[in-house]
Amino acid sequence: MALRPYQWEVIMPALEGRNIIIWLPTGAGKTRAAAYVAKRHLETVDGAKVVVLVNRVHLVTQHAEEFSLVLGGRWAMATLSGDMGARAGFGHMAQKHDLVICTAELLQMALSSSEEEEHVELTAFSLIVVDECHHTHKGTVYNVILSQYLEQKLQRRRHLPQVLGLTASPGTGGNSKLQGAIEHILQLCANLDTWCIMSPKTHRPELLEHRPQPCKQYDLCQRRSQDPFGDLIKKLMAQIHDHAEMPELAQDFGTQTYEQQVVELCKTAAEAGLQERRVLALHLRRYNDALLIHDTVRAVDALASLQDFCDRERATKSQILHAERWLLGLFDDHKDELTRLATHGPENPKLDTLEQILQAQFRGAANPRGIVFTRTRQSAQSLLLWLQQQPSLRTAGIRAQMLIGAGSGSQSAHMTQRDQQDVIRKFRAGALNLLVATSVAEEGLDIAKCNVVVRYGLLTNEISMVQARGRARASQSVYSFVATEGSRELRRELTNEALEALMEQAVAAVQRMDPAEYQAKIRDLQLEAVVKRAARATQRDRQRRQFPAEHVRLLCINCMVAVGHGSDLRKVEGTHHVNVNPNFSLYYTVSREPVVIDRVFKDWKPGGAISCRNCGESWGLQMIYKSVTLPVLKVRSLLLETPQSRIQAKKWSRVPFPVEDFDFLQHCTQNLADLSLD
Repeated sequence: MALRPYQWEVIMPALEGRNIIIWLPTGAGKTRAAAYVAKRHLETVDGAKVVVLVNRVHLVTQHAEEFSLVLGGRWAMATLSGDMGARAGFGHMAQKHDLVICTAELLQMALSSSEEEEHVELTAFSLIVVDECHHTHKGTVYNVILSQYLEQKLQRRRHLPQVLGLTASPGTGGNSKLQGAIEHILQLCANLDTWCIMSPKTHRPELLEHRPQPCKQYDLCQRRSQDPFGDLIKKLMAQIHDHAEMPELAQDFGTQTYEQQVVELCKTAAEAGLQERRVLALHLRRYNDALLIHDTVRAVDALASLQDFCDRERATKSQILHAERWLLGLFDDHKDELTRLATHGPENPKLDTLEQILQAQFRGAANPRGIVFTRTRQSAQSLLLWLQQQPSLRTAGIRAQMLIGAGSGSQSAHMTQRDQQDVIRKFRAGALNLLVATSVAEEGLDIAKCNVVVRYGLLTNEISMVQARGRARASQSVYSFVATEGSRELRRELTNEALEALMEQAVAAVQRMDPAEYQAKIRDLQLEAVVKRAARATQRDRQRRQFPAEHVRLLCINCMVAVGHGSDLRKVEGTHHVNVNPNFSLYYTVSREPVVIDRVFKDWKPGGAISCRNCGESWGLQMIYKSVTLPVLKVRSLLLETPQSRIQAKKWSRVPFPVEDFDFLQHCTQNLADLSLD
């Protein structure tokens, strides 16, 4: 369990009690170094308590394994995440254990909880370890927690915990100039109250020897010389444009820019009460999604996504508008032609390139392993299906499975957290040797050394590039970037390489700063951040009190039927917005089967999905909270009609009226009173 010299070098200030960020490449042992700091902290600090924060559920178990190896069972350790179901409150667990490993969301909830068993103060801990600490910025949960720390520090509160951040890539914050990148690094240091960013200097040669870089190759292909399937999809989109008379929309079909335009059009149409225009925009978005899928995988996958969407619209909508009928008819009229073109058209050149890469890396190699990173869950699912259907890849001994995010979105594939753990376990054991993954596998995941990592047509930032590349840890491993020649994805990858170099320059510049100048800059940034947060909080509070809740009507986003008022809403656990008006049940129907969520919650479980009784629009689900059944509403399924205008809010936290917390005892008392009156 001994640390390597470069690990000793970076943890020395932390062993002296200083706040630092450890900057080490993926696979260089950041977690083990942090576990050793925690061990020494527990040994030497009276009344020590350590909390380790992670940003993904599956990392709780993974970090627990690493910390257990270093701590050796001498200290009481607890693991907490949102999928662990019934348990003692966070505050109680923190009190009874020396070290807690948890998702950051749980600590944030505990800090703001009013329940005695759940509540905890930051000062209850003497050391906070922040995994993947580059996420400590803007409104992230990490920064919400650390902002409380900074406020207490500037109030000169005593006994604040030591902070230890871990990252493989601090990033540049979107800056392309050195000074901007330096400011980003300084802001990150200020957010974490960092004394210094530590990276190996004296022992850098040992680090490079232990963690060699993979060989990077650009595997570029030509665009399809002919694309009859894509051309027909674009022709149908142009017909929808003509039908809807949308001159404000540029016909830049098949791009993320177009998608953003259509999403905004959908929102403005809803707010203006233009139902048919909103439906046209929704269908245009699905056609654009199909073009993106077609560009990434196969035409048959793109067609399947369109067919699924149309089938779902027919099955769920009890009230179909004239525009919807026309749109569904348009698809039906061209479905046979689309099917013919999808099955007999030219193959995607990127898939041919990917097949060649995998054959080269898997044929004849001893125990090969690899990861193919792709952008969306849909493309991961389609790529896996393609892989399983290629005879040449089956004979190469490829045993593939996808690794994508957990979730319950009805319009995209997802994995349960149990599924994720099972896939990771099989990959480590060698039962699987290829993962088709989204960004869920980029950060923190301790998976077997890969001899090939493919970034497949991705348009992401330099942090994602560094994190994905870090999965290629085997000797003489290959990191391949697959894209079309001259594409935006290729230009972005080249930019990312430049930004990575810029990030390294910026960190080095911060490390060279005069200590007094550095500390003065950090304090100025912290004061500025606290003032800005206070101003934003005041602004948000003013926005939330813009209208009395009883003056805001709730309308179904699809059919515009009024179904209640803002005053009918309550917040459960500060997050879930429920309608407590008993008459609200008149406006929705409930599915017979309960919604499946692969998590067991402490105080509630899901019931059936709820939909608008008038038109069939999905509204959310029932929540069985303790002994009470409550309808939980999705904010995007409703329009808010205020005295001034109609609004489609993106988040419940942005609605222009106050929402009270749900009072369980008051609700039960009221129900009993209502029953006695009946």
